[in-house]
Amino acid sequence: MGAFVLGIAIGAVMGLTGAGGAILGVPALVFFTGLTLADAAPVALTAVALAGFVGTLEGLKRRLVRYRAAIFMGAIGVAVAPLGLRLARIAPERILLFAFAAILAYVSFRMLSRPADDGTQPGDVPCHVDPRTGRLHWTARTAAALGAIGATAGFLTGLLGVGGGFLIVPALRKVSDITMQGIVATSIAMITLVSTGTVIAATLQHHPIPWGLAWPFAAGAVAGMLGGRVGASRLPARRLQQLFGIVAAVVALAVLWRALQGTALGA
Repeated sequence: MGAFVLGIAIGAVMGLTGAGGAILGVPALVFFTGLTLADAAPVALTAVALAGFVGTLEGLKRRLVRYRAAIFMGAIGVAVAPLGLRLARIAPERILLFAFAAILAYVSFRMLSRPADDGTQPGDVPCHVDPRTGRLHWTARTAAALGAIGATAGFLTGLLGVGGGFLIVPALRKVSDITMQGIVATSIAMITLVSTGTVIAATLQHHPIPWGLAWPFAAGAVAGMLGGRVGASRLPARRLQQLFGIVAAVVALAVLWRALQGTALGA
């Protein structure tokens, strides 16, 4: 029951913000179940993949998902994720925690410091939505920008066991004029692909996954995702952006506190 309740909370945040699933899931599993960071990562990603699949179907139904961009970024992310997995097995866990906290703190600052707007990014951006068709206008700049996002998200997914949404959302805000609602939906779709690929890679690398904990956690995440997507459709873009920043800040402080203790999570 405890894993199911944790999953609900993680799924709700993921549904609302397009991120936070594994960012919150990894520390939550470590704090409340005693798993190490390396062991908690595949469990969290299993839940993110399943909840993300449900969220992606909902986003596609509402025509919010930029599915070509999600597939493009996801394919690159899946290809790069095994590199992060290999590095995570040999890097000191305390260093990984500091890196985790630093990235989250930076993302939180960026999201909370952005001025309020209507949810779009004006100006000359690499990823531009054609107003005539409502679709992204694909160019070499578009492919390069999305490819860089996918590669970075995939590497960090393998390295830190995060879904990558904490990177995808602010990155897409910077390089595109997609609405915030569309960015959240596209982020969830891309996270689903990368998380699924990383779990498969971890399994192929004979990384043990405690399925007795993973499945109830994943089931809770699906329930939370459904509720979170309903809430996201009713909140303005600025409120979603602020919520994202606050979540990132809280988790960054929690992870930094544990890293400063001088012991690995779960020890």
